[in-house]
Amino acid sequence: MFLPGFKDLAKSQWVATLEELKLSGELPVSELSRRLDMSYMAVKQYCEALTDLGYLERSRAPRSEVGRPEIFYRLAPKAALLFPQAGVGFSLELLENLRSLFGESAPERLIFQFFQQRQERWQARLAKGKSLVEKATLLAGLLELDGCFCRCKYDPEKGVRIEVYHQPLLPVFAKYPRAIGMETRMCEALLGCRVIRREIHAGRHGPARVDFEVATLGVL
Repeated sequence: MFLPGFKDLAKSQWVATLEELKLSGELPVSELSRRLDMSYMAVKQYCEALTDLGYLERSRAPRSEVGRPEIFYRLAPKAALLFPQAGVGFSLELLENLRSLFGESAPERLIFQFFQQRQERWQARLAKGKSLVEKATLLAGLLELDGCFCRCKYDPEKGVRIEVYHQPLLPVFAKYPRAIGMETRMCEALLGCRVIRREIHAGRHGPARVDFEVATLGVL
């Protein structure tokens, strides 16, 4: 099943094309248009657009009869993002099972290991930053790759901060609040300075978010 949120927002013809290729595998435009009951040129246009966006891959196969090679389309690895994955519910259930099997502290030990491994993976990337602003910007980009929606901002008076507007681990933090501190300490280790985490509630001046305020010149 196509991910519901994307299904509501995407063009219905694109959704139909992606779902049919998910069901059938690699298909030529002629067969795909027949199955979708759409014109050949329309389906080719949709496939080309989805290929340009990275969701489809194209290949060519010689015809058994005279004529140009036939173009086939199949889902690209990026298309996996459009279909439901094992998510927060699975993670929370797994952590609870760990608790029952290995004791009360087992879930938090695993979460701690998760942030330690993330820190080790990201350390070399942040080492490329020549300034604290560059490092904070790199960290914000890595957080985005991991599913967050955030922005790095610099203010001459307030310094550097990373504003996180979506954090996929939020349900885990709600269940295991000590994980919040683990994430903050990871940020401090990566940036090499003190970081203060502040929760900003939704209101007239903006949406809810979490700010990571980064010490500038050792002051916060």
